[in-house]
Amino acid sequence: MTETKRNQGKDNVVFVGKKPTMAYVLAVVTQFGDGHPEVFIKARGRAISKAVDVAEIVRNRFVQNAIIGNVKTGTETIQDENKQNVNVSTIELVLKK
Repeated sequence: MTETKRNQGKDNVVFVGKKPTMAYVLAVVTQFGDGHPEVFIKARGRAISKAVDVAEIVRNRFVQNAIIGNVKTGTETIQDENKQNVNVSTIELVLKK
């Protein structure tokens, strides 16, 4: 968990959400192009499958020598609109050159 806290707010973290998949692919490729040896791809909930797609597209089409270094999964508890606690799955993928 300390590694996750240490990397939050840094340039080499891409948070996957509602944008098109290729927007996140471009962000990851740009991070590698800027000289980062590893890029963290993070997502929650329904965006998890998109995060996996981003990692695979980067590996197969753009940065063929990239490897998936580590995968962390977890659960976060958040409050919905009705102030009820809801568990949301999370994932963190580390792509390394």
